Amino acid sequence: MRILEDFYAEEFALAGIHTGLEDYSLVYALNKILKLNLRRAVEDLSFTSGIFYPYFEWKDELYDRNWSLLTNSCITMHRGHSDDLFPEEPSFSNHPLVPEHKGVNFLLKTEEDALNAEVISKIKTIPGVITAYVIETVSLKSKTNLIF
Repeated sequence: MRILEDFYAEEFALAGIHTGLEDYSLVYALNKILKLNLRRAVEDLSFTSGIFYPYFEWKDELYDRNWSLLTNSCITMHRGHSDDLFPEEPSFSNHPLVPEHKGVNFLLKTEEDALNAEVISKIKTIPGVITAYVIETVSLKSKTNLIF
């Protein structure tokens, strides 16, 4: 198992963003304030059937860096069971991409040298962003969810 972990070892920096903004609004603001060019990926991330995580990506050719903005949750709807009190009412489940930080709405992923205090400060100035901070990836149990 150790060889497999080493094979997939990828160093990256991760910022958690708490906001009520929709993904397209946050992408527009990040592109403007950080001079990025994030665009919606052709296919969403999917680890299991029916669970999709929309994400935005950009390859910075000038500095040879990849940037990704990921939605940290996917909400799925289920029909109630016949033995439930209200069988016709749908129920909803939240599936966080990074369960250790399920309160985070979005994850900004890039190379380690690109995510610094200045970038975090700029993100915090976006209207609608409650807070942003760097997430330590060393001890992150769900790190493999972010390697794609």
